[in-house]
Amino acid sequence: MQNGIKRRDFLAGIGAGAMMTAFPMIAKAAIASGSAKAAPEGAKVARLGIYPAIGISRVGGSPKWFYAPEVPGLPANPEGGFKDGEQLIKKQVQRFRVYAFDDQDRVIGEVTADDDTTIEWHVHVANTKAAWYGFNNPLDNKELAPGLPGQMRNQYFVSDADREKMLVIDPGNKKISGKSINYDGKLPEHSMDGHFYNTERVNLGQLRTDDAGRLLVVPGDGKSNSPVNAAITSFADNDGWHDDWCDGPVTAKVTLSDGSEMDAESAWIACVGPNFAPEIPPVTTLHDVIDDLNVTQGWSQSPTTPLSFRKYIYPTFRRLALMEWLTNEANLRQGWLGVGDFSDPAYIAKIADPSESNRAFRHNIFKKFRDPYNDGPNAYKDERLKMPFMLGDGINYDGSPLQWFQFPKLQYSYLKSWADGDFVDDFENSQSDAITTLDDIEVALQPAALTEAALEPCSGGAFHPGVELTYYLRLAAMYARNTNENAEPFRLAVGDRPSLIQNIGRLLTPEKAFDGGNGAPPPIGAQMPGDLTRWMGLPWQCDAFSCQQVEMQSDFPTAVWWPALLPIDVLPEKYYEELMRDDLSTEERMKFFENRVAWSRGVAGIGYHANGSYWDGITNMITLWQRMGFVVSRPGPTDQNRPEEIPEKLFVEVGRSNVEMRFDWKPSDGDLPK
Repeated sequence: MQNGIKRRDFLAGIGAGAMMTAFPMIAKAAIASGSAKAAPEGAKVARLGIYPAIGISRVGGSPKWFYAPEVPGLPANPEGGFKDGEQLIKKQVQRFRVYAFDDQDRVIGEVTADDDTTIEWHVHVANTKAAWYGFNNPLDNKELAPGLPGQMRNQYFVSDADREKMLVIDPGNKKISGKSINYDGKLPEHSMDGHFYNTERVNLGQLRTDDAGRLLVVPGDGKSNSPVNAAITSFADNDGWHDDWCDGPVTAKVTLSDGSEMDAESAWIACVGPNFAPEIPPVTTLHDVIDDLNVTQGWSQSPTTPLSFRKYIYPTFRRLALMEWLTNEANLRQGWLGVGDFSDPAYIAKIADPSESNRAFRHNIFKKFRDPYNDGPNAYKDERLKMPFMLGDGINYDGSPLQWFQFPKLQYSYLKSWADGDFVDDFENSQSDAITTLDDIEVALQPAALTEAALEPCSGGAFHPGVELTYYLRLAAMYARNTNENAEPFRLAVGDRPSLIQNIGRLLTPEKAFDGGNGAPPPIGAQMPGDLTRWMGLPWQCDAFSCQQVEMQSDFPTAVWWPALLPIDVLPEKYYEELMRDDLSTEERMKFFENRVAWSRGVAGIGYHANGSYWDGITNMITLWQRMGFVVSRPGPTDQNRPEEIPEKLFVEVGRSNVEMRFDWKPSDGDLPK
């Protein structure tokens, strides 16, 4: 390697042939940090583990599907795109693998099914949203944003027995074993079906295996329904409704070639909503959040300094740069914040310079990042117009510093080290191992890479309640390591309650969340099937689409929630087609390039319909969510007359279909009227 850079560090860097000129658009292959080592040849298996430790499947109405990301930094790239035509969204399927370790915790390699080895997978997911408590705000922010108690959803079902029978969708423990089992999805015994209101069948997905016997968890169709035709009255807590999100433990019993049997350390699967900007990671990811917890608890080590620019600093700047394609507040950031253009190669070259002469420049940018340590009486005002301009956990409390998005302190420490020049300018190394698949990563690093790849596309805040999962994942009591020093940091603690119902009394308070109540163990603790997704909005579409943007005391810039998964302002495909035309003038092409439209445009029916409103909008999304567009990369113009300001790669909303509600349409009807 050039400049003595180790392969491990290089894997965290740029892709093959990537140069500074394309800085914000590079999808880097980056692996989780750690001290994993490969076992010597012939090492004896001492333990097995399932990876990723937490996996993410995403619902979609199409029978077509694609694999969840398996290489950190590289997004999923399904053939033909993320939609099946314009109407249906493809499912994201999480694949689970088993890895073997020796008695010194060194990685031997992946265990797959063959003539001498069998893997019997068990998965128990459930949807317990309707039997849980309403969401008001996170319960762990103490006096900065005190937790608000929540009443039970559907409390007219009084007894635990009735609540379990009527409100819990529980397919039970499902198993699958062998190679390429149910790969076409036609075997009913591998379908995860339960019932709502004891009568309505609800499918939560199905199990399959690939040609090596690895587990595939296929999610449901994303359907929500009320068998009693209840109205939508809340962004998160709607009685009489169900959806088909779910979660639960994944276990495996492995029979090795010598005839011995071993149980693999368990993992967890969560089946959640689509990612509508799959190539653009959140500024803070769910992996960042859990990694921060692990370092804070001493379960893993923070990286030594000087930091690798590519691995620990570059990702945050790249994510911020790409936010410009998702929200106007980021696209216009230079005006309200006075920072430079993160897509300008010359500007980024300066950012990558660790010299003492560049310290003032770096510190000038650093002070424009929101400081998570500032929680004083003036923090709300002092930290408001900082990066990223997103809302936070404490939106319920005017004047709280938590009204604004907060970086995990570990991620913020990387920025602090960068500002101080305590990093290595390793960005412009032109060699690359051209990592495109998991097999391109050395085997010792593959297990951690799988977990990081699964969690990297997930939102790390704000948690109100969030996009996929919520605030409990930053709390130590949720993890096996909290009580077992030999457990790996990302593994959730598995509970043993006799029922999926968890009745802790009439109100869910912060005290009961952490200490339990009514004879039940604390919800922030060992987890059962359905326990992760139960905190999320019911039905999922209402919360996902209710918080596109929020008008605050000042209407510029406009505060946003989760643009990296649910875009706000986008470059529509039609504008893209026009800016690509070489027969238009430079001025006309630039107009199309510079303008954005609301991603959620037209959903509430405002315009033709006189009754368009917030409630109409989130109700309509229960039907319309699959017609929304995906923001994906497209090449910029290359003709001789192309405007210099238009980059070589753009991010464009594609696949959006008609959201007009004036006709009766269902998926079986085919294409919508034009």
